[in-house]
Amino acid sequence: MSLSSGRAFSRGLKELRIHFAQEAPASRGLRDFIVKAYPAMKAANPKLPVLIREASGVESRIIARFDRGRERKIVVDSLSAAEVEQRFNALVAEADSTQQQP
Repeated sequence: MSLSSGRAFSRGLKELRIHFAQEAPASRGLRDFIVKAYPAMKAANPKLPVLIREASGVESRIIARFDRGRERKIVVDSLSAAEVEQRFNALVAEADSTQQQP
């Protein structure tokens, strides 16, 4: 089971911000991923803030905020939904390592 398919994320993940262009072909994979994964992701993580922003001309990106204010951004322009999901899963898995640090 992938992380995005409804498994609860680590408590080390504090916020997700997702930005993409409304109609740009480079954002198609991220848009498709959000349509597919968001309902189960939010149901499994109801208290996690997930901010989704659409705007013309922006790069497709996902920003995760972790414990201690650490942030990490990944750019997912021109990737398929499956590739976006792989990168997303790797990003949110980083929350596990932030909780183990002193």
